[in-house]
Amino acid sequence: WKIKKEKPQIKLKNNRKCCLLAAGCTNASRMSVEERGHWGHKVQFLLAVAENVVGLGNMWRFPYLCYKNGGGAFLVPYLVFVVTCGIPLFLLETAIDQYTQEGGITCWRKLCPLAEGIGYAGQLIILYSCMTYLIILSWALLYLMFSFSSQLPWATCNNYWNTDYSTKNASVPWNNQTNSTSAATEFWDYVCIEEIGSIRWEVLLCVIAMWIICYFCIWKGVKSTGKVWMEAGSQIFFSYSVGVGILTVLGSYNKYNNNCYKDCLWLCLLNSGTSFVAGFAVFSVLGFMAHEQGVPIAEVAESGPGLAFIAYPQAVAMMPLPQLWSIDFFVMLILLGLDTQVRYICQSIIFFGILYLYLETQLFYFKVICSVMSIHCTMFDYYACNGACILFLCVFETLALGWIFGADWLYDIIKDMTGMNTNPFFKICWLYLTPLGSFLCSLIEHQPLTFNRWYVYPDWAYVLGWLLALSSILLVPGCALYKLITGTGTLKQVGQLYTNRQQTRHWLTQEWIWDQVRHRLVREQAQE
Repeated sequence: WKIKKEKPQIKLKNNRKCCLLAAGCTNASRMSVEERGHWGHKVQFLLAVAENVVGLGNMWRFPYLCYKNGGGAFLVPYLVFVVTCGIPLFLLETAIDQYTQEGGITCWRKLCPLAEGIGYAGQLIILYSCMTYLIILSWALLYLMFSFSSQLPWATCNNYWNTDYSTKNASVPWNNQTNSTSAATEFWDYVCIEEIGSIRWEVLLCVIAMWIICYFCIWKGVKSTGKVWMEAGSQIFFSYSVGVGILTVLGSYNKYNNNCYKDCLWLCLLNSGTSFVAGFAVFSVLGFMAHEQGVPIAEVAESGPGLAFIAYPQAVAMMPLPQLWSIDFFVMLILLGLDTQVRYICQSIIFFGILYLYLETQLFYFKVICSVMSIHCTMFDYYACNGACILFLCVFETLALGWIFGADWLYDIIKDMTGMNTNPFFKICWLYLTPLGSFLCSLIEHQPLTFNRWYVYPDWAYVLGWLLALSSILLVPGCALYKLITGTGTLKQVGQLYTNRQQTRHWLTQEWIWDQVRHRLVREQAQE
């Protein structure tokens, strides 16, 4: 191709139409596409990803898993999964969308259309996560408001919701199974979750308030915003936010030549480093509470809502100036959850196209599950938003990109964007270690979920949980099967149509030509 001598009449700054004209492209559909927005500054991208990957899992899940599985023994599988799965997938998702400049679904149409179901499955998991996080944030807001009272309500037994079996915090562990229950446990049971079939109006008002807060956080747009091995792997996949399409959307707003390779390494280090720091912070408080109660730390250690809304409030009630520590803790909890919730909502808005449809879906679903969700939030998070569904999506993703699209081509893409040669170890991970490790991790037998280490859910709850997990997992083979059935021609011809590397590479070559033309025209204008 040759560039004509005539000067273009349109300003060249990020002007796709001008560059396509200069490259001689006459495709009408390509001409009508508007330029995709970019981050105003690289720091915005780094902060956006950081607020997504550093969340509640670092604070209330990693410390407990580390303690539960032997401390240092847990760090071995954790670090193995960081190196073989977490960082390679983090780089993979950020790179493919920085290159294609597309969202979490449309990028698959250009890379591997047969695997488009991965994008839809990720969106479904994000919708489930939005519902879970919203309930958690509403609980945190409720606790924060009560923290401003002259005496913390979960520190006394003379409130209207307390029973005759209520005792003060220092006399009984919070997870005690005798007739006596702590004031913190009763506050959680009778003020926050109550019974199935009823609505806690305080919680409902907090839910509405959190929706309003989330709206004002995103209205300005993207520029402002064994068993041990199983648990180690699921912690990596969940805390790194891989498999669900969040990283691909955030990466798509990067400029073409952004060094995503170096960004991913620093962001992964930030995530794991935050988990270690949170471990020291959490267990210093739990150790204090265990010492005050005269019980082993195993009696007070817990993860998830049990840690945030029972154990930790009970601990701060024993400290000097309990209101100050309580306000500090729940403000931190809201900020951590709100960052992740905002990213999930932004991703869902991109998927639905407009905010109205998303809100309508959420409000309808909230009417159905508002009372059930508050009790089974942990089960919902365990099956629908975490664990096997994330692991299987990562398996499908690495197989589609590493084997069908091609690991060698991914190397060329990253080198063209960053000017750096990717470590050959990543190729081994994309082809073998990541899919194999994710698959084996998902198959390792693990115990059924329990609440507070003693409450066993009914059988129908476990069945519902696995149905929620399968609702996202089965989307991937389901979409692939649909494309094969509805395609024209023989099965082999249809399969080649949806997995044809040459078609994908031809499109990517067109994009590469467009970028080269754009850069050259910009340089010529700068020289003039």
